[in-house]
Amino acid sequence: MMVGFLWLVSYLLLSVSALLNCNGGYGVSALLNDDVLGLIVFKSDLHDPYSNLASWSEDDDSPCSWRFVECNPATGRVNGVLLDGLSLSGKIGRGLEKLQYLKVLSLSHNNFSGSVSPALELNDNGLERLNLSHNCLSGVIPTSLGHMSSIRFLDLSENSLSGPVPDNLFDNCFSLHYLSLARNMFEGPIPSSLSKCSLLNSLNLSSNHFSGNPDFSSGIWSMKRLRTLDLSSNLLSGSLPDGISAIDYLKEIFLMGNQFSGPLPADIGVCLHLNRLDFSDNLFTGALPESLQRLNSLTFFGVSNNMLTGEFPQWISKMNSLEYIELSGNGFTGSLPSSIGDLRSLKCLSLSNNKLTGNIPVSLVSCTKLSVIRLRGNSFNGSIPEGLFGLGLEEVDFSHNELMGSIPPGSSKLFETLLTLDLSRNNLQGNIPAELGLLSNLRYLNLSWNNLQSRMPPELGFFQNLTIIDIRNSDLYGSIPRDICDSGSLKILQLDGNLLNGSIPEDIGNCTSLYMLSLSHNNLSGSIPMSISKLIKLKILKLEFNELSGEIPQELGRLENLLAANISYNRLTGRLPVGSIFLELDKSSLQGNLGLCSPLLKGPCKMNVSKPLVFDPSAYINQISDHRRRNESSIASTSHHHMFLSLSVIIASLAALFIIFGVVVISFLNVPEVHQQENSSCLILSPLQIGSAIQSRYSTTASEIGDGVFGTVYKISLGSQGRNLAIKRLVTSNIIQYPEDFDREVRVLGKARHPNLIALKGYYWTPQMQLLVTEYAPNSSLQTKLHERLPSTPPLSWSNRIKILMGTAKGLAHLHHSFRPPIIHYSIKPSNILLDENYNPKISDFGLVRLLQKMDKHVMSNRFQSAIGYVAPELACQSLRVNEKCDIYNFGVMILELVTGRRPVEYGEDNVVILCEHVRVLFEQGNVLDCVDPSMSQYPEDEVLPVLKLALVCSSQIPSSRPSMAEVVQILEVIKTPVPQRMEVF
Repeated sequence: MMVGFLWLVSYLLLSVSALLNCNGGYGVSALLNDDVLGLIVFKSDLHDPYSNLASWSEDDDSPCSWRFVECNPATGRVNGVLLDGLSLSGKIGRGLEKLQYLKVLSLSHNNFSGSVSPALELNDNGLERLNLSHNCLSGVIPTSLGHMSSIRFLDLSENSLSGPVPDNLFDNCFSLHYLSLARNMFEGPIPSSLSKCSLLNSLNLSSNHFSGNPDFSSGIWSMKRLRTLDLSSNLLSGSLPDGISAIDYLKEIFLMGNQFSGPLPADIGVCLHLNRLDFSDNLFTGALPESLQRLNSLTFFGVSNNMLTGEFPQWISKMNSLEYIELSGNGFTGSLPSSIGDLRSLKCLSLSNNKLTGNIPVSLVSCTKLSVIRLRGNSFNGSIPEGLFGLGLEEVDFSHNELMGSIPPGSSKLFETLLTLDLSRNNLQGNIPAELGLLSNLRYLNLSWNNLQSRMPPELGFFQNLTIIDIRNSDLYGSIPRDICDSGSLKILQLDGNLLNGSIPEDIGNCTSLYMLSLSHNNLSGSIPMSISKLIKLKILKLEFNELSGEIPQELGRLENLLAANISYNRLTGRLPVGSIFLELDKSSLQGNLGLCSPLLKGPCKMNVSKPLVFDPSAYINQISDHRRRNESSIASTSHHHMFLSLSVIIASLAALFIIFGVVVISFLNVPEVHQQENSSCLILSPLQIGSAIQSRYSTTASEIGDGVFGTVYKISLGSQGRNLAIKRLVTSNIIQYPEDFDREVRVLGKARHPNLIALKGYYWTPQMQLLVTEYAPNSSLQTKLHERLPSTPPLSWSNRIKILMGTAKGLAHLHHSFRPPIIHYSIKPSNILLDENYNPKISDFGLVRLLQKMDKHVMSNRFQSAIGYVAPELACQSLRVNEKCDIYNFGVMILELVTGRRPVEYGEDNVVILCEHVRVLFEQGNVLDCVDPSMSQYPEDEVLPVLKLALVCSSQIPSSRPSMAEVVQILEVIKTPVPQRMEVF
C-alpha cells in the first residue's frame, strides 16, 4: 500500500512538472515518462504471484522494452498493454489514464476485481480494442463507454457485471465490429441502440438475464453485417418475425434456452451461409419451414425441446453438410426417410422423445462418421440394423421403443469406441452377444425390461471401465459372474426381476466403487456374503424376494454410508447387524424371513445356537404368501414371465378375497351413516354387522391402488350407487391393539375435516385386521403426475402446481394450528398428496402415527426407507425435540420437487444429487431459474423465484429458522397477489 501511495504522489508531481515544462526539451521526456509512471501506478495496485511484471521498473525512461507492452516505433509511445492469462489480481487502477496513445488494452483471464470504470474512463484517444473478459469484475457498465466511438472490439464476458444496460449505450458504436457481454448478470431489455452498430460482425449476449421481446424486425434483422448472433440462455420471449434473410452473410445463430414462441421464421432458409443454428429449449410451435432444405452449408441443426410438430422432414438429406441433428423433445411424427443415409458427414442424430414410427433405416449404415444416435422414447419397431453396430459409435440410445429381434454383435471398430449402450424397454429377444465383453471402453450398459431369456453373460466381468449395469426384468437366468467387479469401476449394479440362481459371489466385495447393489426378485440362494461389508461407498442394498438363508453378517453394520436396505422375503435368521441402518429398518424391509430377531416381526426368532428352535411352518406360509406372491405376480406380468398358479398363489388369492369382502361390507354399511351424521368422526363396524351385510344386494369391485408404510390401499366401487371409496388395510405391527384406544385415536382423526384433507369415513377393527375407510381421489397422487407421467399425458401447468402448493399448505396449517397437541404428519411427500378431479390437493395418511403404540421406533426407523430426501435432519437426532417443524421441512422439499420436476435425491453415474443443496448452490450463483422444470411451457418468474426462496427457508437445517405453516400460507397468498399489489415477502 505504501509503494502504491508513493508512486501516486510521484505521478501527480511529475504530471504537474510536465505541464510546467511542456515547451522545453524536458517536456518531451516528461511526456514519455507519463507512460512509465502510468504503468507503474497501475502495477502498484496489482498482485503478481509469478513476477511476470518484474521488468517494469520505475528507473527506465521508456516502457517500450518491458514485457507485455507494445509501443509505436515512430513515436515511442505505448499503444498496447497485453496482460492476458498472467494470474494477476487486484483493482484496475487509474494509472492507465496516462496512456494517451493506447490502442489495445487486454487484461483477460486474470482475477481483476472491482468495477470496470477506470479501464473505460480513458480519454477518447482512439482506443480500438478492450478485452476484460474472464475476470471477477462487478458493478454496472459506466455510461462513459458510450463515448468511445473508435472502439472496434469490446469483450466484457465471463465477469459478474450486473444491472440493466443503458439504452443509449451504443449511440456512438460506429466502429464496433465485435461485442460480447456473455456470462454476466445483466438484466432488463436488450438496448435498442444496438441497431446503430451497423458494422457489427459478432454479437454475444448469452447467459445473462436479459428479458422481454427484442426488436428483431427493425433492430437485429437490420444489422446486415452480422456473422454470429448469440442470445442464448436468457429470459427473452416473443416471436421471431420473418426478415432474417436480410442478414446476407449470417453464419451462426444461437437462441437456445429462452422463451421464444410461435413458428420459426419462414425465410430462414434464405440465409444460405448459415453454418450453425440452435433454437433448442424454447417454446417454438408449428412445422419446420421448408426453406431449411436450402441450407446445404449447415453443419449443426438444433431445435430440441420445443413444441414443434408435423412430419419428420423427408427432405432432410438435401441439407447435405449436416453433422449434428438435434430434434429431440418435440412432437414430430412419421418415419425416417431412407435418404437420411445420404448425410455422409453426420456425426450425431438425436431424435429422442418424439412420436416417430417405422423401422430404423438400414441406410444409416452409410453414415460412416456417425458416433452418437439417440432415438429414445419413440415408437420405432422392427429390428436393429446389424450394420449400425459396425460403425465407430460412442453412444447408442434406442430405449423406450418397440424394437424386436436380437441385439446385433459388434465389430472391432465398435469395441474401441462405444461408451454408452441403452436398449432398455423394448421387445428384444435372444442371447446377449458374447462380443459385448470386448467393449473395452463401455461405461453405461442398460438392457433392462426386455424379453431376452438369456443366460447371465460371464463376459460382464471383462468390462474395464463399466460404471453402470442395468439388466432388470429381462428374463436372465444362470448365476452372477464371479468376476463381475474385476474392473473396480462399477458404481451401480441392477439385476432385479430376473431368474438368477446360485449364490451372490464372495467376489462382490471387489466392487469397491459400488453405491447401489440391487438383486431383488430373483432365485438367489445361499448366505449374504460378508465381503459386502467392504463396499464402504454403498448407499442402497436391495436383496428382497430371493431364497437367501443364514444369518446376516454382523460386519454389514460397518456400512456407514448405507441409506436404504431391503432384505424382506428371504429365509434369513438371527440378529440384525448392529450399526448402520439395520436397526432402523421398517417392517416392510424385514418381513417374510424365517427367523429374524426384531421387535417389528412376529413369529419365532431363530438364532445360530446348538439347541434347535422349533417353529410352525404353516405360520410362516400364512405370514408371507399373500405379500410375496402378489409381488412376484406383478413382476412376472411386467417382465413377460408366465407361470401356472401354485398353492401359495391360491392362498394369496383367498387372502385378497377376504380383504375385498371386508372392504365391500364396510363400504355398504358406512355410506348411509355418513349422510346421516355429517359431523360424526367415523363409523364402527363389528363382526356381527359384517355377517349380516353379506346378504346385501350391493355389488362392488375392488382393486389395489397403492402400498405404503402404513399398509395397502384398495379402491372400492359401489355398483348400484356409482360411488368410489378407498380402503387402507393397516399393517398390524405396532398398531394399537386395544379397540377402545384405537377408537379414541381414530375419532380424533375423523374430526380433522378440511377441503385439503382426505376425509375419514369409517373403520373396522379386529385383533387380526384393521381397516380405514376414506374418500377416493380420482386423479391419483402428485407422485404419479410429477414423476410417473406417461409421455401422452401433459405435464402439470404452473397454475396447477401453485394450486397444489397452496392447498397442501392450508391442509397442513389446519392440522398444526387447529388441534392441541398439533397433528404432525411426519411424511409429507408427493405420494401422500392426492388430487381430485380439479387438481385440488388432499393430504392422506395424516395422523396415522397416532395409531402406533410407539411412534419413535416406527417413524424414526422408517425415515430413510419411505422418504429418502424428505426427512428433516432433527429426526436423526434423539436429543432434539421433534415437532411440526419436520412437516415444514418436508413441505419445503416438496416445493422444490414441484418447481424442478426432479426427485429429492437422484443417483447419477458418478454422484448423488441432493435437490435441496443443488438448488441452494444455484441460488447462490444467481442461476436458480436453470433448475425450473423444463416440461413447463410457461411460468411467471415473479412467482417462481419467491416460491423457490420459500422452499429454501422451509428446508433450513435449523428447525427454528423455518416458518410456521400459517406463515407459509400467508407468504403463498402474497406471492399469488398480482405484482402491482404485492409486497416483498423476503
